[in-house]
Amino acid sequence: MAKRLVEVFTSGCPICEGTVKRVKELTQQSSEHQVVVYDLNEKCDTNECGDKAKEYGVQSIPAVAIDGKLVDCCLNNGVDFNTLEAEIQGK
Repeated sequence: MAKRLVEVFTSGCPICEGTVKRVKELTQQSSEHQVVVYDLNEKCDTNECGDKAKEYGVQSIPAVAIDGKLVDCCLNNGVDFNTLEAEIQGK
């Protein structure tokens, strides 16, 4: 079986660090996983991390993709600015 690529997108925050730790725990028992962590706050030399985040549709972090696809648990729409604006204005 080919190795599965598990990519974790973070911003280096404490919540992200907990997610990275948990992903590593879940994958460490198998040699069938390669875990790559992208700290979007740090950027990448080639902008690979930003390009992948955009390609996968990452809207909020932490987020996890497996074999090039955002995992269902990480599919969200980020901030809905129309809803936010209505809440701020008390509508």
